[in-house]
Amino acid sequence: MDRSKDQPLMTAGVDLGDKYSYLCLIDTQSGEVMEEGRLRTTPEAFLRRFTSQQPMRIAIEAGTHSPWASRVLEECGHEVLVANARKLRLIYTNKRKTDEIDAENLARLARVDPKLLYPIEHRGEEGQAHMAIIRSRQALIGCRTQLVNHVHGAVKSFGARLPKCSARSFHKRASEHIPEALRVALGPILEQIGSLTQRIRDYERQLETIAKEHYPQADLLRQVEGIGPLTALTFVLTLEDPYRFAKSRSVGAYLGLVPARDQSGDRDPQRRISKEGDEMLRKLLVGSAHYILGPFG
Repeated sequence: MDRSKDQPLMTAGVDLGDKYSYLCLIDTQSGEVMEEGRLRTTPEAFLRRFTSQQPMRIAIEAGTHSPWASRVLEECGHEVLVANARKLRLIYTNKRKTDEIDAENLARLARVDPKLLYPIEHRGEEGQAHMAIIRSRQALIGCRTQLVNHVHGAVKSFGARLPKCSARSFHKRASEHIPEALRVALGPILEQIGSLTQRIRDYERQLETIAKEHYPQADLLRQVEGIGPLTALTFVLTLEDPYRFAKSRSVGAYLGLVPARDQSGDRDPQRRISKEGDEMLRKLLVGSAHYILGPFG
């Protein structure tokens, strides 16, 4: 049997671990395992192992290390498939799950049909850095929310209540209504909330600058009343290349905003939205939709 011209001679599966990654290399034609081993999960180790290797197809699972690993492997001249871990039942439901077996399963799936991996595309390094600012802002908001809830709960336990106000002004408004017995306990908390609010504002100013200098298409989205700079920039960074979607309607499914399906024969129950894709962007879009459909839209 003649070997396909557009198919690499070797197919590899790499199970990425935090410190070590496991490699399984198989012959594309015969399916025979040619090499197994492990290497450190560092860019330097990956460059040493794969730079001089003949071009091949490499499958890895999406995870913490997959963005930089996929970029390094592509720089070495290999075809990289980043598998959607949530859809690989062969791996996550395996009763004999080990790193070595996972690496081999990735390689065999990539050899038979790459579509079985439900491959995803990582954003570029610059886009990843900009998205990190958005997620850092979101992390600070979560911390601030926990502290605000703590203050509310502590004050209520003393029979008092705080006035309604925005999270931005909470540290100023709440300080006037804290019971005297709680000032020692809650004073530092209010100071920390104020500090977090300032850091959040700093991130928001950075994102405004990034959107203007790097992503002018975000301004088009902001023409819709209810779409702010954060939602517009997150949308642009998450999709990155809109032309990878054959139809614009596919974006809704990509973000988990369409009903899930569980059709079998005559059975086709109505289900809620699938909630797949980026959770933060989905929440931002739903919040914008509520504004647009509300009295201020």
